[in-house]
Amino acid sequence: MSRSIVLLSLILASALAACGGDSNDTSSSTPASTPPSTAAAVTPTGRVITIDMFSDEKGNYYSPAKVEAHRGDVLRFVLKTGVHNVHFLPDSNPGKSGLPAASDLLQIPGQTWDFTVALPEGHYVFLCDPHAALGMIAKLEVEDERD
Repeated sequence: MSRSIVLLSLILASALAACGGDSNDTSSSTPASTPPSTAAAVTPTGRVITIDMFSDEKGNYYSPAKVEAHRGDVLRFVLKTGVHNVHFLPDSNPGKSGLPAASDLLQIPGQTWDFTVALPEGHYVFLCDPHAALGMIAKLEVEDERD
């Protein structure tokens, strides 16, 4: 068996194992997450941007996969199908600070995770830990000024 097939098998096995977690939490949402170092400087805008999370015949993905937001906006991640989370990995966002901790795995359709944008202006990458190797990666552009 070639090394690439073995490596792919290990990645897929890890992703599938991560999806099988057991949880007694039946809440419909998880608390909002705001990076502690910048939370006080952000004035909420009241704008909510919905990002749906899917596992279907197209694969595992966020919709939309590219998001533009401003400080104070809320990103509301909504589980549609599958088991997913949201993680702004430091390795994927070099030199960035104030990144939120990874969300819990969302397992119940309709479950949400809210993130109040308190990040400095710039480009960020977020992903689903169990499905990153399968391409579940998206981008956030934070802008300071509204048009």
